[in-house]
Amino acid sequence: MSTPLERFFHIRERGSSVGTELRAGLVTFLTMAYILLVNPQILSEAGMPAEDVTVATALGAAFGTLLMGLYANFPFALAPGMGLNAYFTYGVVKGLGVDWRFALTAVFVEGLLFILLSYGGVRTIILRAIPAPIKLATTTGIGLFLALIGLRSAGLVTDSPATLVRLGELRAPVPLLALAGLVLIGVLSSRRVKGALLMGIAAVAVAAWMLGVAKAPEAWMSVPRLPRETFWAFDFSQVLTGKFLTVMLAFLFVDVFDTAGTLLGVGRAGGFLKPDGDLPGAGRGFMADAVGTVAGAVFGTSTVTCYIESAAGVEEGGRTGLTAVVVSGLFLLSLFFVPTLAAIPPVATAPVLVVVGALMMSGVRELAWNRMDEALPGFLTIALMPFTYSIANGISAGIVSYAALKLLSGRPREAHPVVYVLAVLLVLHYATSGGA
Repeated sequence: MSTPLERFFHIRERGSSVGTELRAGLVTFLTMAYILLVNPQILSEAGMPAEDVTVATALGAAFGTLLMGLYANFPFALAPGMGLNAYFTYGVVKGLGVDWRFALTAVFVEGLLFILLSYGGVRTIILRAIPAPIKLATTTGIGLFLALIGLRSAGLVTDSPATLVRLGELRAPVPLLALAGLVLIGVLSSRRVKGALLMGIAAVAVAAWMLGVAKAPEAWMSVPRLPRETFWAFDFSQVLTGKFLTVMLAFLFVDVFDTAGTLLGVGRAGGFLKPDGDLPGAGRGFMADAVGTVAGAVFGTSTVTCYIESAAGVEEGGRTGLTAVVVSGLFLLSLFFVPTLAAIPPVATAPVLVVVGALMMSGVRELAWNRMDEALPGFLTIALMPFTYSIANGISAGIVSYAALKLLSGRPREAHPVVYVLAVLLVLHYATSGGA
């Protein structure tokens, strides 16, 4: 006999179980908990108080993710987006020489506009209009993006002035631990052991503490407080200026395409997409993202968006909104356990990201590689995500190249009319923003 919890989330219908959903939520949270540490570091450089931003990060993520679980019933987690927070600090506050309250207001207004677009179904229309090759390539591109993040955190890939990237020092403790974790997760997964990803994270974290590679937690708990300086810290005095409009639209553009890419990529990995590439319930997912952005801005953080690390929980078996509810609850609990979370080193979650990235490669087989008007847009989508560190850039390149190739190849009707509109808008965006 099914429980009310199972009926509400349709857990059995989606081939999952309560235990699996709980475990998936924990795995997703652990792979993205780094945002609680990184986001305050980045936004503090814009002049925002780090303690306030830490609390705002947790509250914004908890609110948006809870809505994603209860309203959209997707196992996707949300948090302030990496890249968007960097643009907030370096592109807007420092680049334009404005106060952080100006940027925070732009995020707030962008979120409100995002909500309004949902009522007209504009975002769902955009999602459905994205060509099949771009949808297929998005999953693969996100997989490579995840793998790059994981390899970098593991020290297996490092930067190089001569070649941009190079192989890390394999004899160093961090890469060795990451490789051991990668093998452990690989073996457990191949043996179909439940909780393989979580076991890998725990094993590497404990090993790192014992070997002195990472500092063990000195305290397990701390007492949180609500934001003081960043709560509702808006400055509406420049809302009607051209500078504000440009910044707000830039936030909106990246938010829309980051969310669309993540919903498609992770949705495909979880088996949510229809054969035609449509994602049922995408409108609700977009709405959760938009409301999360507004809530995050109210508390005092940059744009909240759907996280590609959600793929880790999906791979662990998460198929319903219960996974997201668990993640939301853990973000709230994290306010009491910041010292413990801070002690989990990136090397512990890096192998998970690499494994999930590998599992997201399968969609590339379905691309029509013998047709350049299909293959090239797909390839650009895949390549530019990791190479530019942006999901939005990859999708943009795919859409613009798809429209151009179809039009110039004499096959204009093979592309949805919305694709041509998007292509023009994207070209204008990059022409005026320089790729910001």
